Amino acid sequence: MADEEQLEEHRLTATRLAKVEAMRAAGDEPYPVRFERTATAAEMRARFGELAPGSATGVRETLAGRLINVRHVGGLAFGVLRDHTGDLQLFVEKATLGDRFDSFNDLDGGDWVGASGEVITTKRGELSLRVEAFTLLAKGLRPLPDKWHGLVDIEKRHRQRYVDLIVNEQARMVMERRIAIVQSIRESLLARGFLEVETPVLHHVPSGGLATPFVTHHDALDIDMFLRIALELHLKRLIVGGVDRVFEIGRVFRNEGVSPRHNPEFTMLEVYQALADYGDMATLTEGLVVEAAERVLGTTEIVYDGRPMSLRTPWRRLDYVGAVAEATGTDWDPVMPVAAARDRAAAAGIAVDEAWGTGRIIAEVFEALVEPTIWEPTVVLDFPEEISPLARAHRSRPGLTERFEVSVAGRELANAFSELNDPVEQRRRFEVQAAARDAGDHEAHPMDEDFLRALEYGMPPTGGMGMGIDRLVMLLTDQISIREVVLFPHLRPEA
Repeated sequence: MADEEQLEEHRLTATRLAKVEAMRAAGDEPYPVRFERTATAAEMRARFGELAPGSATGVRETLAGRLINVRHVGGLAFGVLRDHTGDLQLFVEKATLGDRFDSFNDLDGGDWVGASGEVITTKRGELSLRVEAFTLLAKGLRPLPDKWHGLVDIEKRHRQRYVDLIVNEQARMVMERRIAIVQSIRESLLARGFLEVETPVLHHVPSGGLATPFVTHHDALDIDMFLRIALELHLKRLIVGGVDRVFEIGRVFRNEGVSPRHNPEFTMLEVYQALADYGDMATLTEGLVVEAAERVLGTTEIVYDGRPMSLRTPWRRLDYVGAVAEATGTDWDPVMPVAAARDRAAAAGIAVDEAWGTGRIIAEVFEALVEPTIWEPTVVLDFPEEISPLARAHRSRPGLTERFEVSVAGRELANAFSELNDPVEQRRRFEVQAAARDAGDHEAHPMDEDFLRALEYGMPPTGGMGMGIDRLVMLLTDQISIREVVLFPHLRPEA
């Protein structure tokens, strides 16, 4: 069947190429340089959407877009012209176009067309442009997918997003909502007095997170460099430099697996506020998500993956270690002997690595038994120090840090700290992480001497938060795969 479809596509492409050659032989250019339009489909509907059936306005406009389909009824033809704002019908009469009517009938679905004429409604009330002149702007050599079925192969949709956007209304909706979500976050932060900055993508040290980096080489300097795994440490350097409220929305890169929840490059928001702590960051996170939902959806009551969910604040607070104790039916303590932690993990059916300490084991149990059960947005508080090398020690709970994650629909959405600003303690934490790297944990945090030097100049008390933009878009567009919200997700090359 696939071979038959390919043969048919080749046949149609050959037919369209012949039309291109015939146009050029007749002195016409099938790919002109530019075209002037006077209105979009959305503007037409906004101005004339209430016209009664059978109306003629006397108003003439020029539109441009892709011809999605054409049908012929005797001396009439009807086409759907799609631009970036929506669709509008083209109403074509032989009596109006004369000899050019046959040329219009020679157009194919997928062609880019400019059309001029009077704005009317048909007898059935369809807002239309009665075409008086048209121009082929770009010949589509490949046929579009069947209009009734669209592009049904999921991998093909992701690989050929340009086709998906042409024929799939949902793909266009997700793209538009993503743009609106990012704009909402940016405007919300600017309104709170934060400054937006850009920091380097190429790092000397892959710091700011626990992840495996991509490695590249700078020829002129003859040094290896790393695509950033986080935005954190450069933004905190700016806090040291006196920029009290700062944020960045940028791409980060992690050399890890590809799944419905993970893409090797993704978009992060990171925001830092001097004189704040993780409680302030929790309030900020709630505000940013709620404001985005209200702007894009008009509500905080949503449906995700077939289940209702409320984003109303305040969100539930959940103790990290306490949740592990409840899930396993036994007490846990981040300072308990590691042998005891291994035994309790084994009793819960969780495999652990010999190199892990108690904090890392608690984290493994949480991710296996607790996080998948969380549905509505939940602020999970107070993480073990071992897995939080950049977070401040908890002010009253030994072995824990002032760190939270927002979990929703069984996955992490945001991560925040009261930031560690003691340079001596930060060095000690980095040394512990370095020992873990030497023991085989390639995701442990490396030593970053320049960041330590920055801290030695003095960083004020600071709250910081990072949020996965792709996962927020998934939540607010009801998508269960990250590939649906990334315009061009990474896939294996075609064979």
